[in-house]
Amino acid sequence: MAAIGFVNGNMAEGYRGQLKTLSIRADIEIRVNRSKSGDAQPDYRVFSDNVEIGAAWVRTGQVSGEPYVSLSLAAPEFGPRRLYANLGRAAGQDDEDTYALIWNPAD
Repeated sequence: MAAIGFVNGNMAEGYRGQLKTLSIRADIEIRVNRSKSGDAQPDYRVFSDNVEIGAAWVRTGQVSGEPYVSLSLAAPEFGPRRLYANLGRAAGQDDEDTYALIWNPAD
């Protein structure tokens, strides 16, 4: 799958980086949802320039059993559909604090 950006950080403190597609370059911040009060609410909220553009949840990998972060992003620039991505390691990446936003097409 294609990487549509990179972020630095960790699950406890959140992440900062950039969303990069052919037509979009935006700084993003994946903030821990400190006001989460139930399972239906996201674990993180995603912002660009202090505008909320999405949410993220901690999921568990079916094969690995390891936790990962799954994002859902929506903004007028994306058109009528949402962008879905997971945080993961990019090929050849060895920095422990850097994650790729790996595009996860809904179709």
